Amino acid sequence: MSRPIPGDYIFNALRDRQCIVMACNTRIIKGVTRGIFRAAKKLDSAVIIEIARSECDQNGGYIGLTPVMFAEMIKKIADEVGHDIWALHADHIGIKKGDAEDIAQTKQFIKAQIDAGFTSFAIDASHLFNFNGSTVYEELEPNINATIEIGKFILENMKGRDFGLEVEVGEIGRKNEKGMVLTTPEEAVVFISSLNKAGLFPQVLAIANGSEHGNVYDECGKQIKKLSINSERTKEISRALRNNNLNVRIAQHGISGTPREMIYAQFPHGDIVKGNVATFWQNMFHEIIKVHCPELFTEIVDWTIISYKEAAKKAGIKTEEEIFGKYGKFATKQFFNRIYSIDEEAEQAVEAMAYAEALTFFKAFRSKGTAEIVRRYLSSK
Repeated sequence: MSRPIPGDYIFNALRDRQCIVMACNTRIIKGVTRGIFRAAKKLDSAVIIEIARSECDQNGGYIGLTPVMFAEMIKKIADEVGHDIWALHADHIGIKKGDAEDIAQTKQFIKAQIDAGFTSFAIDASHLFNFNGSTVYEELEPNINATIEIGKFILENMKGRDFGLEVEVGEIGRKNEKGMVLTTPEEAVVFISSLNKAGLFPQVLAIANGSEHGNVYDECGKQIKKLSINSERTKEISRALRNNNLNVRIAQHGISGTPREMIYAQFPHGDIVKGNVATFWQNMFHEIIKVHCPELFTEIVDWTIISYKEAAKKAGIKTEEEIFGKYGKFATKQFFNRIYSIDEEAEQAVEAMAYAEALTFFKAFRSKGTAEIVRRYLSSK
């Protein structure tokens, strides 16, 4: 069975190359992952398959799969397709409280991911921020401390094996009265320098640069393109990291909904080394089954709207389109058996669309041929 390679091999091999590695969150595996792997093989692109803590935990998260179940399904598909240069990334290992119980539960969860064969990890303690701090370090200290403790736990439990490490500074999508809150170059430098001093050396840094996770909507509840990513701030942060001899590159979150021509023309390839695409694949799956499995799609939509009507009301969401766009992901576990038993024709349609869309993403990320670069890096190890 195909095995994922350590994420740091991909990040280090492609650091400073004018390309971005696509990290695909395939929370609905059916058909989607096979199409992505086929496209990666066609263009000889390195690729990352990732899943977040909330989606896939020891109890199945909201996609109905445990870490070991998810990992085994992905490995099997990679083996069948025959693509060799890929990593299995634990995205958004969220630490929300940072207290002893939160840290202990997080360690238990990561141990399950390590045992399942994950080869890359993203520690997200960005929610921990001291708003009363008088210096940048004091503001970031709760995040720094939690990230160091979890990072050292991963180091210890990987037992000398290489792995990818992503960390996060600046809460992605957070807003205040002035608008979107952006990570500053100083925050990035202080954060990474503090981790390095503690013996933790991540390859990738996720930042708040105007992106938002999931679908975005206008005031009328209509889905709109995601155009808010601030490439200039991204360049400023990357420049500050380089100027301080910090060998870290940027992870771009919240790409679903961003036009591919914008990714190709405006994203700073070489500063950004990892680009997350998640909700896009879920939306694509829903669009396919809307035609091929209309009864299933209707039931998924109805269940979502009924189940999240009150939550949507509290969030100020008024249209059914936006309710489904924001909360439809939670239907995956509820309809797990039916989603994973769609007929062959529907699955082939999902795979074909995933293949075509992945080809376009790989081209936009300029990642054609990156697998061979990683292979050469591996041969030198």
